[in-house]
Amino acid sequence: MSVRTQAKRPSARHPHDDAPDTDAAFECIATLPDGPEKDALRQEVVCAWMPMAERLARQFRNRGESLEDLRQIAALGLVKAVARYDPARGNTFASFAVPTVVGEVKRHFRDHTWGTHVPRRVQELRNRVRVAERELSHSLDQRGPSVAEIAAHTHLSDQEVRLGMEAMNSYSPLSLDAELPGTADGYSLTETLGDTEPGYDRVVDRESLKPQLRGLPERERQILYLRFFRGMSQNSIAEELGISQMHVSRILSRTCATLRDRVMTDHPTTT
Repeated sequence: MSVRTQAKRPSARHPHDDAPDTDAAFECIATLPDGPEKDALRQEVVCAWMPMAERLARQFRNRGESLEDLRQIAALGLVKAVARYDPARGNTFASFAVPTVVGEVKRHFRDHTWGTHVPRRVQELRNRVRVAERELSHSLDQRGPSVAEIAAHTHLSDQEVRLGMEAMNSYSPLSLDAELPGTADGYSLTETLGDTEPGYDRVVDRESLKPQLRGLPERERQILYLRFFRGMSQNSIAEELGISQMHVSRILSRTCATLRDRVMTDHPTTT
C-alpha cells in the first residue's frame, strides 16, 4: 500500500497542520511481520513526515551546527519514532514523533557540541540560567540580572546559579591562541602558561641521593666529591689519592651503578 500524503483538515491550526494521513499505514505496519515489505512501508511513512522533521530542525539553527547536520539528526529521530510508534496506545503519531525528534536534536547538542565534558545536571542549570538572563534582561535596566534575581526567577539556589554561569564558558572554550583582552601586542593565552621546571627534578634527585651517599665508604664518597662537586678529572683524582686512573674509573662506575639501583629501588618508576 502507499501512504496518503494529503493533509488532514483539523478544526484548529497547529504547527503540523499539514501532517500526512498515515494512520492506515501504521495500522498495516503493526500487522506485518519483520521483512522487506514492513521496512518499505516504514520508509514511505518517514518520507511523508520528513517536512515536519525539517521544520523542527530549523528551530535549532544558529546554535553552532549547520542546518544540514540538524536535518540529518532530526531525520534520525523521525526514523526512531516511526519504528517505535504503536497506534494501539491511542495517541497520534505527531504527539509521539515531535518529542522524539526534538529529543534527538537536544541530545546531539548535549553530547557532541560542548567544548569540555560537563555533567547533564550542570548543562540543565546552564540552560535555565541562560533563559532566565534573557527573560530578565527585558524587564530590568541595563545592568543585567544579579545572581539573587536569577535564583528567585528560576527557584534555584545562588550556588546553582553560579554553577550554571560557569558552565556557559564550557560550551565554547577559549582558544589558547586567542589574544588576551587589554593587550595591544597580540599577547595570547598560551604565553601565560607555565612550563616544566627542570630544577624541580634536580632537587628530587639530590634529596633521594643524600641518604645513599651517607652510607658509602669514605674513599668512595671522596672520589665522588672530587669528580662531581669539584670537577676534577679522573687523572687528577688518581694523582691526589695515589692510585691509578683505571682504579678511579672502576670505583666511579661501580659506585654510580650502586647508587642508581638503590634510588630506583626506593623510588620505583611508574609506567
